[in-house]
Amino acid sequence: MCIWGRRVRTVFQVGGRRGVGGPMAPRAKSPRLVLLFSGKRKSGKDFVTDELRSRLGTDMCAVLRLSGPLKEQYAQEHGLDFQRLLDASSYKEAFRQDMIRWGEEKRKVDPGFFCRKVVEGVPQPVWLVSDARRMSDIQWFQSSFGDVTQLVRVVASEESRQQRGWVFTAGVDDAESECGLDHYGAFDWVIENHGEDQKLGQQLGKLVDFIHSKLQPSVCEDQAERS
Repeated sequence: MCIWGRRVRTVFQVGGRRGVGGPMAPRAKSPRLVLLFSGKRKSGKDFVTDELRSRLGTDMCAVLRLSGPLKEQYAQEHGLDFQRLLDASSYKEAFRQDMIRWGEEKRKVDPGFFCRKVVEGVPQPVWLVSDARRMSDIQWFQSSFGDVTQLVRVVASEESRQQRGWVFTAGVDDAESECGLDHYGAFDWVIENHGEDQKLGQQLGKLVDFIHSKLQPSVCEDQAERS
């Protein structure tokens, strides 16, 4: 385990949790690196992934939101405004519980349904999945993309989350969509986002350095280019 700054860590594990079963993804445009971000509501997952994209550039990385295809299909089936379901509005919150229920029904039939939808046609080499919520999400990406998959947990104190507008909501904050990964202990990275910009920036800088290191050509690739 390596500590950066204060309490934020990166843990690399080999074997054990990789290659878990599940539907395979289309391999036409395999990514060089997949980072699955998880965390509680208002922990700052979207902010962190958007900040990483701004540092890396849109040619290099794409932010993928599993909630995107879920909300799009839900809006189509229920005659709702898809664009308004995408933002952090009271409109979305009014339908959140029913979307959770509807999404769980879809996943029971096909656990990889939304995962396959969100990766279709993504050309960038780095994928930042901003809202992994369940073990089935982790299992699908690990099974489909193997060791290029890294797990990132974004944590924030309740006080910080409340300052961002979080209020406990029964049926939402105690549902699997919020609690499914609470006790998962094998995250590769933990990012603390308590509202201290400098410390967050340092942590993101370390993660950006790691991403760049994974994009360096391998010895085999160098040899292939020379031949």
